[in-house]
Amino acid sequence: MNRRTALILLGSTAAVAACAPPAPPTLGPDGRPLPQVYRISGAEARQLPFRVLDAVNALREGAGVAPLQFDASLAAAAETHSRDMSLQNRPWHFGSDGSSPIDRAQRAGFDGRLLGETISETYETELETVAAWLQEPGPRRVLLDPAGRRMGFGFYQENNGKIWYTLNVGT
Repeated sequence: MNRRTALILLGSTAAVAACAPPAPPTLGPDGRPLPQVYRISGAEARQLPFRVLDAVNALREGAGVAPLQFDASLAAAAETHSRDMSLQNRPWHFGSDGSSPIDRAQRAGFDGRLLGETISETYETELETVAAWLQEPGPRRVLLDPAGRRMGFGFYQENNGKIWYTLNVGT
């Protein structure tokens, strides 16, 4: 077999393989697909807060509410809390030191009024998480609060892929 024939054969084999349907997802005991691990790379980690800000602002625009601006101090408080929730191994609004969302925002240097915090323990992407928050009345109120002017977003991903998200909105 000459080189040209081998390349044609290899190319057509690859084309046929690309047409094969993907393997069906692995199902859990409830019959639903098991979650896929979503790994956040270093480059994505730097972009994530701004992708979330864009998504939240699109939702706010649709609701006729003013957009939010990124706030580094709220982001620092959110990132710290995401890591702390991982250490506590539970999603809740209180820090391992007993701190509240307001305490953490003040400690991080936030000079406005904290309107609310949304949290999540998941294997889902940040955009899937924002969509899930919209389905719950409490987080939805935080995301769409008309008094909101600033937002901070942070996350922590464990080695097993679990992601802890925190989003803060303030004046």
